[in-house]
Amino acid sequence: MIRPFLTKNKFIYGAIFLSLLASCQPSIKPETLYGKWKYIKVENNSVANTTNVTPEQLEAESPYIKFTKDSLLIWWGGKVLSHGSYKIDGDKIQFKEILEGGRIRAFPFIVSKLDDKNLVFETKGDDGAKVTAIKEQ
Repeated sequence: MIRPFLTKNKFIYGAIFLSLLASCQPSIKPETLYGKWKYIKVENNSVANTTNVTPEQLEAESPYIKFTKDSLLIWWGGKVLSHGSYKIDGDKIQFKEILEGGRIRAFPFIVSKLDDKNLVFETKGDDGAKVTAIKEQ
């Protein structure tokens, strides 16, 4: 009588453990993130704007994102498009963008892939996009 009860509890505890393990996203390692990442693909996630950036546009504009220990810069068309600070939060990069007049806009970059050569992240919302980038050496 006790044996089936223990087996059932092991199954329940095992299921709880596996669901907790699956919900834990690996944390981004800062050292892997540091550097210059050249955009190779930009896909718009917006319902209002489904037009993706073409390879020709990417070639002409040469966009990239650069992470240092303390800051994040996004370049597009030879100019700084956005800058600010960031904090790593699990699989997210919490970006605090500095706008004109010193105002701050905060939003996450959700990272789905990061290794020594590849970075894939996306933003949500009206102007959301998914960016694929490669690390420049």
